[in-house]
Amino acid sequence: MIDILKAKIAFKEYAKNYDLEDKKIKLKIAHMERTSKIAREIAKDLELSEEDIGLAELIGLLHDIGRFEQIEKYHTFNDRKSVNHAECGVKVLFEEGKIRDFIETDKYDEIIKTAILNHNRNYIEEGLDARKLVHAKIIRDADKTDILYILTFDEIKTIYETDNMQKEKISDEIYREYIEDREIDYGQRKSAADSSVGHFAYIFDFNFTYGLKYIEKNQYLDKFYNRFKDFEDEKTKERYEKIYKLAKEYIREKIDEG
Repeated sequence: MIDILKAKIAFKEYAKNYDLEDKKIKLKIAHMERTSKIAREIAKDLELSEEDIGLAELIGLLHDIGRFEQIEKYHTFNDRKSVNHAECGVKVLFEEGKIRDFIETDKYDEIIKTAILNHNRNYIEEGLDARKLVHAKIIRDADKTDILYILTFDEIKTIYETDNMQKEKISDEIYREYIEDREIDYGQRKSAADSSVGHFAYIFDFNFTYGLKYIEKNQYLDKFYNRFKDFEDEKTKERYEKIYKLAKEYIREKIDEG
């Protein structure tokens, strides 16, 4: 079985290699720890084996390990302006051999690697076997669930790298993609407001209802919307309200479908 306690201790030791007073580092440590717990709960809700529940928890703990190097070198969460943090994480864990600090056996290496590589892609790669696929789906849902929580309270500049979200505007193409396609091309984002639209679009990419129920129960979408709704640009304000309402409608439909 996976020794998750040992992995958590190793995680705290690994994090000490970085500036623990850096707000972005602090945010990521807390995010990875919470995501690990959410991944565990999703796996339990799916009635997976104890082995796979532990594996989901471990993947949640490690999924963003590439963020540490990204923050240290570039001080951004923007992969487009720096590096793909999932690929960076796989390099740290498997090319540099850090994975053995968290788990002794190599039995799960390919599942862990696959899940991490797929957690931030637009789509999960095709052709995965059932076990790799379920873990890729779990970490994507767990990650998005906690990010939507972070958006309800954490410092705006730390998240969006702007001092004043209210002055931002939602671009035409990002708005069209959200309304018509129910997804956005993250490479087309032009503003912090566009990034916030991308976060609302997370709702359309959930694989299981556990995360959606969790988000609805804790009113994350409502808190997220109310925090940023007072845009100075009237068109952006109107668009933001429509974006929020569509997300709310969608999440209720999916929960009702079960």
